Amino acid sequence: MVKLRMRRTGCTNHATYRIVAADARSPRDGKFLEILGWYDTQMKDANFKLDIPRVDYWLSKGAKPSTTVASLIRRAKNPDLKPHHARKAAPKAEAKKEA
Repeated sequence: MVKLRMRRTGCTNHATYRIVAADARSPRDGKFLEILGWYDTQMKDANFKLDIPRVDYWLSKGAKPSTTVASLIRRAKNPDLKPHHARKAAPKAEAKKEA
């Protein structure tokens, strides 16, 4: 089984990741089949890049993306979508009742 996941690169206190297609049995930073993109946690706006045609190819072959990679794929296919942490939370129902 193939998984789409992140492989850690970079140095201490500055994690960067490569998004790879890898066998599910291989370790996180071990053997992989193909590099599909990158993700940099320190950058603000354009902090990742994916090769969408290759991602679609692997998904068509039955590859399972990790949670983080799945969210990056959604953001790459829909550029207007903001990351989860950047969205404003809706006011809670209790706050509406008090107002």
